Amino acid sequence: MKLLFKQRLFSWFDSYDIYDEAGNVAFVVKGRLSWGHLLEIYDAAGYHIGTLKEEIFHFMPRFSMYFGDQYVGQIRKEFTFFKPSFQLDCNGWQVSGDLFSWNYQVYEPSGNIVMSAEKQIFNWTDTYVIDIAHTENALISLMIVLAIDAANCEKRD
Repeated sequence: MKLLFKQRLFSWFDSYDIYDEAGNVAFVVKGRLSWGHLLEIYDAAGYHIGTLKEEIFHFMPRFSMYFGDQYVGQIRKEFTFFKPSFQLDCNGWQVSGDLFSWNYQVYEPSGNIVMSAEKQIFNWTDTYVIDIAHTENALISLMIVLAIDAANCEKRD
């Protein structure tokens, strides 16, 4: 399954449209007023299905992930000097990425790939192509991409 993650050009808060391979809206992400990033995820029918919430008062960016109201894990940026590193506390998965965090993969403990994300650099807004091995991991994969993008936005600001 592939998803196209595209940030909206004109919005006060972080807002994204997520499209499937056929160009249909698969998810809508709406930013809410909050201390730190607060992103609510809706399915194509408009039902709230997940939330990504930045935990403030930490030295490095840290995000909690929820399916509905159920906590499912956390992703946090690790302190490194050269190459950005993220620690994922969810399903035993690991994140591996490039020097700029524009391209990265998530792996199961067995080494099987869960998803890969590639940033499209010649666009007006943040745009990623997300390739997900199994459809049931689409929501959590989207949350991981949103968290890494938000952490990178903080670095640019």
